[in-house]
Formats: sequence, structure tokens, C-alpha cells
Amino acid sequence: MKLLVVLGPTASGKTSLAVAVAKRLNGAIISADSRQVYREMDIGTGKDLATYGDIPYYLIDVVDAGEQYHVTQYLADFRRAFDAICQQGQQPILCGGTGFYIQAVLQGFDYSIVPVDDALRKALYPLPIEVLKQKLLDLPIPPGFSADTSTQKRLIRAIEIATWCRHQSLPANPYPRIPAKIVGIDPPVDVRRQRITDRLRQRLKGGLLEEVQRLLDNGIPPQRLVYYGLEYKYATQYLLGEMDYDVFFTQLNTAIHRFAKRQMTYFRKMEKDGLNIHWLTNGTVDDLVEEVIDHFRSA
Repeated sequence: MKLLVVLGPTASGKTSLAVAVAKRLNGAIISADSRQVYREMDIGTGKDLATYGDIPYYLIDVVDAGEQYHVTQYLADFRRAFDAICQQGQQPILCGGTGFYIQAVLQGFDYSIVPVDDALRKALYPLPIEVLKQKLLDLPIPPGFSADTSTQKRLIRAIEIATWCRHQSLPANPYPRIPAKIVGIDPPVDVRRQRITDRLRQRLKGGLLEEVQRLLDNGIPPQRLVYYGLEYKYATQYLLGEMDYDVFFTQLNTAIHRFAKRQMTYFRKMEKDGLNIHWLTNGTVDDLVEEVIDHFRSA
């Protein structure tokens, strides 16, 4: 069965659009969000589960907060969800903003199946980014591997892959490619920026800081929470007294804006890598739903 993909930067409205389309196509949604897989991390990851209504969703709340989750696990979980949806006679819709996960599903990164090395990650995590970059440069880069060094997390993963490939032969990717149609939401920058700021204020009123405090109280180390993304990084630093509230809000708000820009950069990279993304025009949700369905049904 053909897969429909709905992608976009944070606060672009992709989940609401995917749900509206799912109602028309008898669809079920598979999340492509690297953080929404964690239980008890709801507000900071923007799960907004009420948005789904009676539309089935998958790959949300699949592992406990504090655990590690990586693209290898995601590919296996995605295939199980995709197969289950198809067996139920529903239309699978992949929706999210983690471009790396989406690209792995669509193009089958062979290197994504390299296993996690917990000991190596523990040794690398405290190191500054510049030191990590030098470590990667000192390693032989496997053929066809394009290392993403844009964040500490991805840089560590690149070192992990390069280190593993020094001693192992890369097995074939076990997952066949799935035909797909991709649509993307790219709101005007001023609209996106206002949505991000408004949503951050809403999440803080909704209990973001209280959520992070509960995670800390439940024994999740601060350095692990920092690893889970911007909201958890800055909220943890604020709760530990490392900055006052105004600095916390300003720095987090700025960081989320930059993150949205990096997401768009990655989506453009996906296009350069051969994935055709149909960027939606501005309009009402009803207009966008019709445009998505027309594109999905086209040859």
C-alpha cells in the first residue's frame, strides 16, 4: 500500500492536517517524532493527544522516559505499525518533523541498523562538540556514509557508526522500500515564529515545568533530560537554578526558532537526496485537505 507522509517544522499544524486527512481516507497515523516515543514526556514533546480524536495513532508512548531510543528501533516499530494498519484495511499516514526518521523509512538508510553502543555514548556525551568533531575526523568514514554533525546527538551517532564499521561488515537493510507521496507544510516565517512563541507560553501554562520536575523527582538524571531536547534541556537548567525565568524563556524560545529552521534545512536536504516533497500552498485546513488528497491520488 502507498504511504502518505505529512511533514513540516515544529508548530506548522501538521498533526491537525494529518488527522483531518485521515478522517477522509479512513487513515491511521504513525508518528515520526523522535521524542513522542517516550512515556510521561507529554507537554514538552507536544503530543496533543486530544487532537487525534477517534483516529488511531502509533509510535507514541512506546518506551519509558529515561530510556534510549534510536532510528534502528524506530524502523522496526514503523514496519510493525505499517503492516498492522494495512491489515486493518486503513490508509497509513506518517506524520512528524523528525526528518531523519522519515528519510530512513523512505530510503532505507543501511547505516541506521548499526546497533547502539551504550558504553561509547557514555564516554562521548560529556565531550564538547569540537572534540567530538575531531574524533569523527580521526575515524575512517564508511563508503556512502554522510555524517550529520549538526547536533551533539547526531555527531555521537556518526562516531558510533564509524567506530562500528571499522570492525564489522554492514548487513543488508531488511526493510523493502515503500511507495510514498510526501506533502510538506511551510508556513510563512512570521506566522511560524508567532505560533512557536504562543505555543511555548501555552505549554508553560499547561505545566511544562511541573512535568520536568516530576521526571527529575522520579530519578531521571538531569544530563539525561538535557539529551531529550530543547524544552527539557532549558527547563532542567532553570529548575536547577542555572538561570532565571526570563533568561530561560528567552533562550528556549530562540532555540526553538532555530530548531524549526534546521528542520526546514533538513527537509530541503531530503529533496536533494531524491525525495519529492509537494509543498502545500497557504489556505484553510479544508483547502489543504483537498490539496493533500488530490496529490496523494495523483499518479
